[in-house]
Amino acid sequence: MKLLEGKVALITGANRGIGKSIALKFAAHGAQVAFSDIAYNDDSIKLEEEVAAFGVKAKGYASDASSFEDSEKLVNDVIAEFGKIDILVNNAGITRDNLLLRLTEADWDLVMRVNLKSVFNLTKAVQRSMIKQRSGSIINMSSVVGIEGNLGQSNYSASKAGIIGFSKSIAQELGSRNIRCNAIAPGFIDTEMTARLPEEVRNEWIDDIPLKRPGTPDDVANTALYLASDLSDYVTGQVISVCGGMHT
Repeated sequence: MKLLEGKVALITGANRGIGKSIALKFAAHGAQVAFSDIAYNDDSIKLEEEVAAFGVKAKGYASDASSFEDSEKLVNDVIAEFGKIDILVNNAGITRDNLLLRLTEADWDLVMRVNLKSVFNLTKAVQRSMIKQRSGSIINMSSVVGIEGNLGQSNYSASKAGIIGFSKSIAQELGSRNIRCNAIAPGFIDTEMTARLPEEVRNEWIDDIPLKRPGTPDDVANTALYLASDLSDYVTGQVISVCGGMHT
């Protein structure tokens, strides 16, 4: 059974990691997939080919999600190409970790722009078309760090906590138009970013997870699939942790 047949999804930050897994999962369930990243490169071309292999339409875009103008253009271009947007996944994000003592204003501002302002940008840009069609699912990528905080990640944690408050507010604003907005809070997920961590740090994180393993991008993609599909038709304003039961 294909859960997203006939739907169009836009996914930001999708060239690799969690975003890529979501794009492939959605395609496997029949969705046409538009995706963006800061650059259109070999990773974008490869993902287009992998998504299209499921027999659905795929197109990658170079777009800076932290830019209001880029986000408006991206949404307009996707609607012009695909006809509509049913699902928005705000996945673009970065880290610039440091203790507050050494954290620069530039790294604070950059993380806020890329992680939090991007969610405002894309959600604002897409809401008009979703309101017109009286349907839509907006999925925002938060983090368990946004729920519980974490040493040396005050900027990242604040940006991800902001996404939770934003998601709950948008769920209330747009619910009467049959538009749902939810957040996913991944825990320690095996990606290129976490693979660069020292082995002792990885082991400490895994030790703190009741399921005793890191998550995979596919674990997060499965939750995104649920929130994008009609299976979650009465679910909005929620934060779903995909973390193996970990606590920070």
